[in-house]
Amino acid sequence: MRVRTPSRDAPSRVIEDLLVRLIADVREAANTDGRETAACPVGVGAAGFVDADRRTVRFSPHVNWRDEPLSARLEARLGQPVRLENDANAAAWAESAFGVGRGAAGFVLVTVGTGIGGAIVRDGRLERGSNGMAGEFGHMSLVPGGRRCACGKDGCWEEYASGPALHRYAVQAGRGRAGSGAELAAADDDAETLTGPMIGTRARAGDPNALLAVDRLGHWLGRGLANVVVALDPGVIVIGGGVMALGELLLVPTRASLAEHCSGSAYRSMPVIKTAILGPLAGVIGAADLARADRTGPD
Repeated sequence: MRVRTPSRDAPSRVIEDLLVRLIADVREAANTDGRETAACPVGVGAAGFVDADRRTVRFSPHVNWRDEPLSARLEARLGQPVRLENDANAAAWAESAFGVGRGAAGFVLVTVGTGIGGAIVRDGRLERGSNGMAGEFGHMSLVPGGRRCACGKDGCWEEYASGPALHRYAVQAGRGRAGSGAELAAADDDAETLTGPMIGTRARAGDPNALLAVDRLGHWLGRGLANVVVALDPGVIVIGGGVMALGELLLVPTRASLAEHCSGSAYRSMPVIKTAILGPLAGVIGAADLARADRTGPD
């Protein structure tokens, strides 16, 4: 089941109430199948900087969490253990255990949706860093003095290579190229109605504005990946998130941009880029499996 995420300004209590209701709904649905769920641990994949103890969301750019003791609050209300994990880490664990990364010694996961998340899997373990916050690739500063990010800094990668960025590029392309026959700036005479799937459909149909927007997104996605490759030298990069519905339309310019901007590209093997296969449920699957197994991650 899916529900709309509260706005960024919504009080943390509103999000907590929503999580409790969702968990209760899932528990009720499971109980109708004759399964006892009251004592089952709960897994939560949180879109934010989760601390090393996996108990607190230190900061979230897109949700109103600031030093939020989310695990303890949910446990007090639910009366059962709650396993908290960064959502990209949870998705990486799912892909490692059940998805495209199964059997691989290691890979880097990059999720591209509302923002950019990331995770590092090495030797079957999640690399979390000293604060538990490794893999926050979306907040690498890519453009000095660039667009203001939701995190409060300027020029972050996710401002240039995310779902909202694709929307912005499509609107800009439509306004600058009137007469294409499929003006992307005026979907139903209102740019606000333009969606990622609409852009993808038009790109696959050959609309030049949509193709221009996807190409620009791939350019920036590749530029950011070049920094990831220089820093970590991964053999495999797994890309997930809603934007990956674009498939090869996005991956072709992404690979080209990665090769162009990666230092020493002529003297190194470029990483294999794979598409995540578990889709938008990857974070849910990973969080649930971590909680079910009662382990601290792939450690």
